[in-house]
Amino acid sequence: MIHKIKSMYDNGQGLSIRAISRELNISRNTVKKYLAMDAQGICVMMEDTSRQKWLDGYRDYLINQLKDYPKLSAVKLMRRLCRKVGKLPISERSMRRYVQNLKAEVAVGQYRYYEPIIETVPGVQCQVDPGELRGVLINGKPHTVYFVAFVLSYSRLMYVGLSLQPLNTQRFIEMHDEAFRYFGGVTEECIYDQTKLVVLSEEYRELKLNQRFAQYATAASFHIHACEGFDP
Repeated sequence: MIHKIKSMYDNGQGLSIRAISRELNISRNTVKKYLAMDAQGICVMMEDTSRQKWLDGYRDYLINQLKDYPKLSAVKLMRRLCRKVGKLPISERSMRRYVQNLKAEVAVGQYRYYEPIIETVPGVQCQVDPGELRGVLINGKPHTVYFVAFVLSYSRLMYVGLSLQPLNTQRFIEMHDEAFRYFGGVTEECIYDQTKLVVLSEEYRELKLNQRFAQYATAASFHIHACEGFDP
């Protein structure tokens, strides 16, 4: 970050301090402090383990991210911050320590209101949740059993598909076919947590779907409803 600021300023021939502050979303005082540093001062700062305080300039951004996505890991937060400001002058270890403290602060003042969602129309929605059970004894030997639970929202009728192999798109589709045959029909929509079998990535609620599964859903005539990331 320091070198980026200096290159943008270019000894007064480039952007102004105000413009750099606005471009990098940091305070003008921070820009001035970094510009005033000589090479030796930069080296001392980079070697100082307290440099994680650099993150204070993005404290509000990180807090907002954690409020929206409480389960975001420090590594994922670091990637988001990198996309926002470029290369960071901190280590993953420093980021983890900083985020750990922030999470404690955010959790103290965070309250969320929950209420049941009552589905009053049969056949509209099916909740689909993949998972796994480890150490299941089969013929006296422990195995990992992979499963997908299908639950009709109205009646709570359930079907569970099983596999002894990690789930892939093909097996996931087959389990849907099995569930629909068991239920005797296809619901209007299926609701999913953000499993990679359905949602490959999310950016500001723009979803990139598993195209093979999306094509299957279209052919089977049901709508994919993906829950927001990290929302319980």
